[in-house]
Amino acid sequence: MQSVLLGCIGLILLLVLMLVRVPVAIAMTVVGMIGLTILNSWPAALASLVSEAWTVATFFELTVIPLFVLMGNIASICGMSRDLYAAANAWVGGMRGGLAHATVIGCTGFAALSGSSVASALTLGRVAMPEMARYGYDKKLAAGAVAAGGTLGILIPPSTGFVIYAILTEESIGRLFLAGVIPGILLASLFLVTIYIQTMLKPEIGPRAQTLPQAEKMAALKRATSIVFIIVVTIGGIYGGVFTPVEAAAVGAMLAFMFAILRKSLGKKSLSSALLQTVSTTVMIFLIIIGANIFSPFLALTGIPESLAKTLVTLDFGPTLLLAIILATFIFLGTFLDGFA
Repeated sequence: MQSVLLGCIGLILLLVLMLVRVPVAIAMTVVGMIGLTILNSWPAALASLVSEAWTVATFFELTVIPLFVLMGNIASICGMSRDLYAAANAWVGGMRGGLAHATVIGCTGFAALSGSSVASALTLGRVAMPEMARYGYDKKLAAGAVAAGGTLGILIPPSTGFVIYAILTEESIGRLFLAGVIPGILLASLFLVTIYIQTMLKPEIGPRAQTLPQAEKMAALKRATSIVFIIVVTIGGIYGGVFTPVEAAAVGAMLAFMFAILRKSLGKKSLSSALLQTVSTTVMIFLIIIGANIFSPFLALTGIPESLAKTLVTLDFGPTLLLAIILATFIFLGTFLDGFA
């Protein structure tokens, strides 16, 4: 009983630390280290920290994270995301709410490069928001299109969130990538339907943009072929069994680098910026994994998981209510944590 109480105190402390904006990786590590010290000893807790840090730093499968992140950063810095949005805008911009549609389509395509919701929303937002403002789009519709489209980054492969989940739960990265395709496309389609219905009911919130001639549409589509090629090779290579996820990430990063060189859009400054962003994101993700691997043994030793499972069985919530509780928890945590956390 004392162990369970200690686990509850640890969970409350973790929540408090996150609420005061302590990085989630540090919060989990601190709470886990304190808990392991109380339950075992300080040398045991320190040994666990050193062991987990070494394991994460030397785990080959985690190489997929910096490589996919680098691929997305190069694509973003070198203007490939702008070409993707321009192509989508050229084909659907002339319809009512077309720029919002183009934003969601652009986010969907860029999600297959970046693997990050934040990166997708930030990159496409920089391009799409000024354009929608220029045509007098409702601010709520414009912001909603960017925010909703950005969420696809953590669902559509190569999702970095899937990689983290696969590592922590010892699942197949390739199978998780495969599982994310249909839900990602379905969610993007629902976003488009929502925009269509809103602009049909209130045409003034999403005016039509300029309709381009067929020649300009094809030219815009041609400029986006490099992104499509990278997506087809990397994701298609995984599904076709040609590459492992790590190999696909390496090929994707190299293709993005080669296209950037061919476009003459990658200088020393932009390359160093892409590398620094990659290092920053990778370190953040690795620290979260280390923190989770410290916090999880602490919870296991307190008996919280077993007690929670017994309580849920006793209450007999049923699958629907249980999923509703889980979703409500995610929504609450999402108000102050990013997707990776």
